[in-house]
Amino acid sequence: MSIAENPLLQPSTLPFGAPHFDRIQDEHYPEAFTAAMAEQRAEVEAIANAPEPATFENTLAALERTGAALSRVASAFFCVAGAHTNDRLQQIQQEVAPQLSAHSDAIYLDAALFARVHSVYEQRHALQLDSESLRLLEETHQHFLRAGALLDDEQKERLKALNAETATLQAAFVTKVLTAAREAALHVIEVSELEGLSGAQIEAAAAAAASRGLDGYLLVLQNTTQQPLLEALAVRETRRKLWEKSLTRNMQGDANDTRNGIARLAQLRAERAALLGHPNYATWKLANQMAQTPANAIAFLDRLVPAARTGVTREAQGLREYIAEQGAEHELAPYDWAFYAEQVRKAKYDLNEDELKPYFELNNVFERGVLFAASELYGLRFEPRTDLPVYHPDVRTYTVFDADGSELALLYTDFYKRDSKRGGAWMSTLVDQSRLLGQRPIITNTCNYTKPAEGQPCLLTSDEVDTLFHEFGHALHGLLSDVTYASLSGTSVARDFVEFPSQFNEHWASYPTVFANFARHHATGEPMPAELEAKLRKAKHFNGGHALAEVLAAAELDLQWHTLSAEAPVQDPDEFERKALVTKQVDFDAVPPRYSSTYFSHIFGGGYSAGYYAYLWAEMLDADAYAWFEEYGGLTRENGDRLRRMVLSRGNSADPAELYRAWRGGDPQIGPMLAGRGIELEVHADTAAV
Repeated sequence: MSIAENPLLQPSTLPFGAPHFDRIQDEHYPEAFTAAMAEQRAEVEAIANAPEPATFENTLAALERTGAALSRVASAFFCVAGAHTNDRLQQIQQEVAPQLSAHSDAIYLDAALFARVHSVYEQRHALQLDSESLRLLEETHQHFLRAGALLDDEQKERLKALNAETATLQAAFVTKVLTAAREAALHVIEVSELEGLSGAQIEAAAAAAASRGLDGYLLVLQNTTQQPLLEALAVRETRRKLWEKSLTRNMQGDANDTRNGIARLAQLRAERAALLGHPNYATWKLANQMAQTPANAIAFLDRLVPAARTGVTREAQGLREYIAEQGAEHELAPYDWAFYAEQVRKAKYDLNEDELKPYFELNNVFERGVLFAASELYGLRFEPRTDLPVYHPDVRTYTVFDADGSELALLYTDFYKRDSKRGGAWMSTLVDQSRLLGQRPIITNTCNYTKPAEGQPCLLTSDEVDTLFHEFGHALHGLLSDVTYASLSGTSVARDFVEFPSQFNEHWASYPTVFANFARHHATGEPMPAELEAKLRKAKHFNGGHALAEVLAAAELDLQWHTLSAEAPVQDPDEFERKALVTKQVDFDAVPPRYSSTYFSHIFGGGYSAGYYAYLWAEMLDADAYAWFEEYGGLTRENGDRLRRMVLSRGNSADPAELYRAWRGGDPQIGPMLAGRGIELEVHADTAAV
């Protein structure tokens, strides 16, 4: 195939530069990656070897203009590899991972190129750059330093080897987790074993079994430790089986066992950090984050442990009492928690999730809730379109219009679970916004809601409603980006800031005017009865100790893995996890971490290594921010436009802490976060702000 025939290697002719998913075939990707990397390397070499003295324009701005083809190839590939993969794409992903690592090293370890960047950096105070250009210069210079630009040749060769092995292991981890989750689905023959599930859930389980040529029913795993169906399954043995399938999915001693891989990854990361002059990987990773040091992140988490432990202890005692009242004699096991918590919630608040779900139909929640809130806050309008090619029939596309009627961006949504999609929910970018490159953003939102049987509505739980708002908060960060340089646009911010817009957007799910607009019965269109809505709001903090504890345990576990020194021996993951949870006092009674190490994709397969604490850190920011909105009138265009102008549109064009402080008028306070979870914690004046 000639390069001219490869649709990935030619600029798109579609609106906004959208990918030609209708033309792209799996075999286009390897050739496209090879050609695109070679093209960028040639572009970079021309900059590095230019005879003219280095300037901002011929070095920094020139670097921003390189790699257009590689961005086009990589964004399309990783979109499909995450949302609709197959054996060939997984093979390509594992092949290309070390190649991309080597490509990055070739750029950031290029001595001649760094010399030019450093030369411009040394002149930065005399160049009279605008603030965003200065930010680009400082961020690029720091990136070179953090990548190892100052190492000698021998050290650089060792670093390249470490990076290549790390990339290979991470890609393999992603594949193993996806495969194991699919293969570990619980197969049930008798419908009696599914007592407690709704008719729609049973139909979905039957359809899942049929799709794999099986009789009976299939309970498909999601990526977290706890499985949503555990709260409804009345047969304890079915709960136990589903739980064990979830917990042990990557611990079977087979091709999908990830334990050796994560032990090696932790070792590689520690050695890499040492080579770069840091005592551990977390110290290297957090140096450019809001927390700045592992000590600060750990201290923040440790402050939450007593409150979480108190909450879990209280909630566990209530569940044990309920179990005894039912005449059962068994202990409270992790696979019992969700089931009995739902029973207690029904009894205490007269609230049943099954009563709520008819009012949370997916399309209503998204269009009349998520998009409505974005329109009210930011003046956006979303128009569905059917002319753009997509990678799967479930994908929908929208043109996003700004308040003045101009076309702002494209949005792709992909909401249903399938075997070819990795677990969880995420936002990604197909095209980065950039004034320099004349690019408007193309953003994707991907979730894993169970697809209903033909003709049935997709009804969400209240948690799934929050997830939809959450991911769209990420989308807004990309859609509203208005910066000059693509590398600073949208969500290209510190990991412990990137979750702020997403978690902040969750607040609008329960905002009265937004809630009233989407919480309508899927069949009748009637609004949720006031009595039922009141019950939901009253139960808001129910099970809050458990919700905090499982995330807190995962965050502490992550930092324990990544504060290992290079001299530490290779760890046994099972024993390491057990000791880590005990050491940090997050070995909560019947509440395991949200992710066990063996399928903790955020930290071993994604970008959250030493950064899972970011979800709780950002919760502090989002709760503090929402308190400002409440103080100044709530959901209004004036408030939304101010947040857009001062934070959401700015990407990484300024330090996130400075952006937040300028918008908020001060540092974030932890009090609103704890109040939002119904947790009481003494906050001393000297530690109130973080």
